[in-house]
Amino acid sequence: MPTPHNTAKKGEIAKTVLMPGDPLRAKFIAETFLDDIKLVNSVRNMLAYTGKYQGKEVTIMGSGMGIPSIGIYSYELYNFYDVDRIIRIGSAGSVCPDLKLFDIVIAQGASTNSNWIKQYNLPENSTYSAISSYEALSSAVESAKRHNFRFKVGQVLSGDNFYNDPQEVWSKWAAMGILCLEMESYGLFATAAQANKEALAILTISDSLLTHEETTAEERQTSFTNMMKVALDCIK
Repeated sequence: MPTPHNTAKKGEIAKTVLMPGDPLRAKFIAETFLDDIKLVNSVRNMLAYTGKYQGKEVTIMGSGMGIPSIGIYSYELYNFYDVDRIIRIGSAGSVCPDLKLFDIVIAQGASTNSNWIKQYNLPENSTYSAISSYEALSSAVESAKRHNFRFKVGQVLSGDNFYNDPQEVWSKWAAMGILCLEMESYGLFATAAQANKEALAILTISDSLLTHEETTAEERQTSFTNMMKVALDCIK
C-alpha cells in the first residue's frame, strides 16, 4: 500500500530493487537498460521505475543521500512492499591505493561513525557488524568476473559527514582495511537484517582521497555503467 514517501500500488514494486542515491541515475538506468518501464513513484522527486531486464522484473528507485534517507525508503520497501532484495548502487571515495577511478567495490560489510544502530536497543557497549547478503554478494562477484571488470570485495565506511573528514581520521579506517568511504550501506544492511531480507552495495570509485582525482557530476550520473550491469545480473 502507499506510504508517506511512496505512492506505488501493491504489486508495482518488484522483488528486487536497485537503489542509486540519485533519482536521475535511477531514470538513466531504467531508460538505458529496462524494457516496458513504468514510473511508479515520484513523491519528493524520488523517482522509481519498474520494468524488465532480460525478462526479469526489477524496480530502480533513488534512495537519497545518507543513512536516514536510505533507511526510510528501504524500510518501506522491505516491510510494506514485500521486497526481498535491495542492491545499493552508488559512488564512493577510495582510501585504498589499488582502487582507481571507475573501479568497482562490492561491499562485504560496512562500518560506520553513525548512531543508526542505537534504535535497535542492542546491549549497551556492544558493536553491530553490518554485512551484506552472501547470495547477492556471490552473484555480484560472479558477474564482475564474467565481465572482466576491475573490482575489489571488502569493507566500506558509511559516514554521516561528507565534508570535514581529515586524513588523520580516514587513514585510521584505511589502516583497518576499509576500501572506500560512502554514506548509506550500513543503514541498508541493518534495515535488511531487522526485516530478515537481503541487501548488497555495489559502488563505483568516483574520487580518491589519496590522489585527489575525481569524476564529474555527469560522469557519476551516466558513466558508472559497469556497476549497473553487475547489479542487474543480481536480480532474483
